Formats: sequence, structure tokens, C-alpha cells
Amino acid sequence: MSSSSGEPLAVVAVHGVGYRDARATTEQVRVGHIQSWTRHLAVGMGIEAARLALDFAYYAPLLHSGRAVQGLQDTDEFQDPLALKLMAAWLAEIGAPRPVAQGAMTMPLRYAASWVAEKFSLDGRLTELFIRVFFREVAIYLAHVDSSARAAVREEVAARIARHRPRVVLAHSLGTVVAYEALHAHPELQVELLVTMGSPLALPHGVFDRLIPAPTGAPPARLGERPASVARWVNIADPGDPVAIPPRLARAFTGISDDLTEPIHPAFGFHHAKNYLSCKATAATLAPYLGLG
Repeated sequence: MSSSSGEPLAVVAVHGVGYRDARATTEQVRVGHIQSWTRHLAVGMGIEAARLALDFAYYAPLLHSGRAVQGLQDTDEFQDPLALKLMAAWLAEIGAPRPVAQGAMTMPLRYAASWVAEKFSLDGRLTELFIRVFFREVAIYLAHVDSSARAAVREEVAARIARHRPRVVLAHSLGTVVAYEALHAHPELQVELLVTMGSPLALPHGVFDRLIPAPTGAPPARLGERPASVARWVNIADPGDPVAIPPRLARAFTGISDDLTEPIHPAFGFHHAKNYLSCKATAATLAPYLGLG
């Protein structure tokens, strides 16, 4: 398991929502995030950045290809019915009162965001922005099992893994869904370790029921499973992360080696990728692959 001959640990990172940057080229964005994710990982592990050879699967532009992007002030409602359905399922799962959860299909987004912000002690404006971006992008990805956007995103991640040949794949938020599907679709991509962070994979009536391949078994005992190309799967979730719902991913998927629940930030950063990358659970999970454990 440990790194041989002091070689850097090869890692492919798969990002979550909100990474689209139309002001820079795809390669400029990739390079910037390679540096950022490497830095956060190295700091968390207490190692030199040179010990890591990280590549970044940047798929965000593929979700928005050919789509008009609404302005930042357009927050009153979703135009996408699936985004509304996903938000309603999420609100119900995190315990929103019935009027809020059921009304998610018709009420302005700001009311749902206000309830979430109060429950999790978050900034209302930032919560509204996050909900709008998160469910809009998740809905684009999950819209159809055979959509061109979904296939393109999945293949971009698979291609990056094929080129870089990593021992470890680190996926965050929506990226955990993409990585899960990409690795299932390409069993030839042998990966020693998949780490999912802040994952919504198990969200019932939302993400879970739309996965490819579909979970198997009879409800309510339907289960997803670890991709055959993955030797070990570790899931990490902050107990206060409102996206990693429901907690304990191993209840919904077979083959998870460790299902770790650990606070990753003392204040409000419990879904930020940088905090997952630098947390103790991530460091402990990766340490043996660098000969540190």
C-alpha cells in the first residue's frame, strides 16, 4: 500500500458544484485547482507538496455547454422542475417542517434558504446562493440517464483517471456522484482508493434513485455498491454537513471500508472542499499510501 521509492502519490481530484469559471481557460482553471487542492492536502498531512502528484478532473463547463446562465440576482425560483424535486427531497431529509418541504415546489427559494440558514446557523444570502447553484447543477447532471451532458462529464472524469493512472481518487460533493458513475462505467480503471467527501450519493428520492447503475434489491433494502474497479472505498462526512444526507453512507452502499464522521471545521465550513482535504480523517486515510501509517 505504501508509496515505493519515494514516488509522489498519484491522485485525481473530482470537484463538486460551483467550479465553473468563464473568465479563464479550462487549462488555467485546472492548474489553479491542482495547486490549491495539493496545498490543502499537503498542509493537512504535514508533508511537502512534492509528495503529491495531483491531477484535476474539471467537468464544470460540460454541465453548462449550450445553456444560458441566469444572473446572480435570479434567486426567487428554479426554472428546472427536477431541481425543485431534488430540493424538496433534500428539505424533507434534513427535517424541514412539512409546509417548507412540501412548499418547495412552489415557494420562492429564499423561504427554503431562510429555514436552512436558521437550522444550520448559516449566512442567509450565502445559503440561498449555494442552494441555487447546488441543485441547478445536480439537476443538469441527473436530468436523464442518457443525456449528453451526463455522458460527457462522466467520460471527462474517466479520461483523466485513465491518463493520470492514480492510486487515489478524491471526490467531493456532486463529484462523488460523477466519480461513482464513471468508475462503474469503466471497470478497467483500477483505483486502489476512492475517497468520497461530503457526498449526497444516498439522498433518497433524489440522487440515490437516479444513479447509474441503479441500486439493486427490493425497497426499502435497495443498495448501491462499490465500483468493481475500486479496491477500497472510504467515505468522510462532517456530521453538520447538510449535503451529506443522510449520514452514514454505508447504510445505502455495500463495499465501503470506512464510513468516517468527523467535524472538519469549527465554524460554518462543513461542506467546503478545502476543509475536507485538510481534515484529520483525510490525512489518516491517505497516510498509509505514502508510507506514513
